Amino acid sequence: MTRLGESVARAGELLAQDLSSDQTVQRLLQETGSRRYLDLTDLSAREQAELIAARTVEVLPGVDKLAERIEKRRAEGKGLKLKLGIDPTAADVHLGHAVPVIILSRFQRMGHDVTLLIGDFTAKIGDPTGRTAERPPLTDEDIAKNLAGYREQVRPFFDFEKVSFRQNSEWLAPYTFPELLGLLSQVPVSQLLQREDFRSRLAAGSGLTMSELLYPIAQGLDSVALDCDVELGGADQLLNLQMGRKLMELKGQTPQLVVTMPLIEGTDGTGAKMSKSKGNYVGLTAPADDVFGKIMSVPDRLMEPYLKAWTEWTDEEIALALSRVEERSLHPMDLKKILAGEVVAALYGIEAAMAARAGFVAQFSKKSFSDVETPVVELAEHGDSPATAVLSQVLGFQPSASAARRVAKQNGLRLVVETDGGQEAVVLAEADAIRPLGEVVTETVSKVAGAGAGAGKVYLKAGRKIAELR
Repeated sequence: MTRLGESVARAGELLAQDLSSDQTVQRLLQETGSRRYLDLTDLSAREQAELIAARTVEVLPGVDKLAERIEKRRAEGKGLKLKLGIDPTAADVHLGHAVPVIILSRFQRMGHDVTLLIGDFTAKIGDPTGRTAERPPLTDEDIAKNLAGYREQVRPFFDFEKVSFRQNSEWLAPYTFPELLGLLSQVPVSQLLQREDFRSRLAAGSGLTMSELLYPIAQGLDSVALDCDVELGGADQLLNLQMGRKLMELKGQTPQLVVTMPLIEGTDGTGAKMSKSKGNYVGLTAPADDVFGKIMSVPDRLMEPYLKAWTEWTDEEIALALSRVEERSLHPMDLKKILAGEVVAALYGIEAAMAARAGFVAQFSKKSFSDVETPVVELAEHGDSPATAVLSQVLGFQPSASAARRVAKQNGLRLVVETDGGQEAVVLAEADAIRPLGEVVTETVSKVAGAGAGAGKVYLKAGRKIAELR
């Protein structure tokens, strides 16, 4: 049995036990977390290819071809040459950015060679993928600033001591105009215009610059320069990645295989991908308690894609846990606590994960928030403002009023009224979230008190965050 197989057998025994038990959960996190460092070189070429494919959107031209390429390199005493391009456009990294480096880590532990390509040259063009307008190019200072923290932030998921770093300015900066014209004469414009975002912008009468058309060419030349076996990228990068195959073929090289990864949905449950601009992300530098709470706030339907994206669980283990939820031998909340623990453990270790778990349980199993330190909003001052404005402008719980409204739309806003009998939580509908908060509180308290319970303190709860309304 392989090392991974032995670990799966041990975890399988734990997954069949009481997963509300802290002791069992800690043992499970230790078992699955240790896989982030597990040597996978004893897997066959086919097993390696299937393990990678299980966490991707596509492997082109196919899983069989990936297994064949692995086997070929093994016969030569080598590993695959893998490439992931890093477009240094942001200084802060979130969990969505961790997905490709987690896949790269598995390749790395299978014995393959990884190159992280710093797109310092292409960043000055600006990747137009998914954009409705040309993105402003970055300066050298912007690039240096944004790269400074990237390595440290994704370090929990990746061993940087075993990778090569390259900058594409090495080969793109000296590329001559005659060379470029000769290459472009072999690339149909129709291939470049296959991109849906390009077609949409042209149909809408928006601008499309030549530099944007050349971006896929520049990215393809990266693969030529590195003579890649495999390139990784998001599913929205597929056409750029295929351009690498095209240019490698034109240069007489064996075309690279393409591995595309899913774009992870954000924590707000709206279907939008994880993004800082939407406020639906989990930052890699966020405190452990915040990470745990943010994961606990997501809809239950996101547990499966999140388990696949950020844990080392196999498909069989995920299926086992979800089947227990379906047959009601495992509460969804208990599985979500394990998921949150997995993410915190990856970033901060098992001890921090268990502490965050304990803190969450202690806070949200309380019958009263009186002994929990919360911010206070004076309704005399802010009662005329809607809850959306209070959440975004007064408390800073949401990045904008529209983001707060989306939370309400997902039934994530509540007024919690403490009564003699404990707590009464009332979901704040989207229509109420944009009414004056003071009016909504008065009506809610009246209804609760009218049911025969003496009303005490009132709290506004947005996901995991709570504030007292006084």
